[in-house]
Amino acid sequence: MINIRRARPADAAAIAAVHVATWRTSYPGLLPDTYLATLSVQRILPFYQRALVERRDGEAMFVAVATPAETGSAPAVVGFALGGRCRHPGLAQGEIELLYVLDDWRDLGLGRRLMRATAAHLSAIGCGSAMLWVLSENPSRWFYRHLGGRNVGADEIHFAGRSVRRTAMLWDPIELLLAATARADRA
Repeated sequence: MINIRRARPADAAAIAAVHVATWRTSYPGLLPDTYLATLSVQRILPFYQRALVERRDGEAMFVAVATPAETGSAPAVVGFALGGRCRHPGLAQGEIELLYVLDDWRDLGLGRRLMRATAAHLSAIGCGSAMLWVLSENPSRWFYRHLGGRNVGADEIHFAGRSVRRTAMLWDPIELLLAATARADRA
């Protein structure tokens, strides 16, 4: 059984490895190939080490951990989510900042379960609504729509020398996201 739990500082390297792997498979054509090719665990690791220790403004990170029965070896982090108070005042009270699941572990309900854990955390710290940004051309955007996220705006950001369009998805009230992800608790 794959467990969803609060991330620990010792998980930072595994989380960074998931980040690198998922960006390389999810963003070709959306982000510059040279950026994706040079992305490394060593470069990303300090961000996750800090995030897991500092827990800025109500942040919490959750990991999906596959047990030895699923991996054939040691337990392994196969996905993660990060959320906290919204960094964009006026859009929502809470924000799901990151959600990534390794390709081989998709379609098992892990994204839904990670979203549920993050939404429950946001609700527990007093957030009555939640939002996230998704690259507008990201094929995974359907997942957020399937969970009831409403498109409430878009903008462009500059990333690695390229202008990229992103879409804001909103769950207001947050109970809409909690209800949409309730099945994850049984998965």
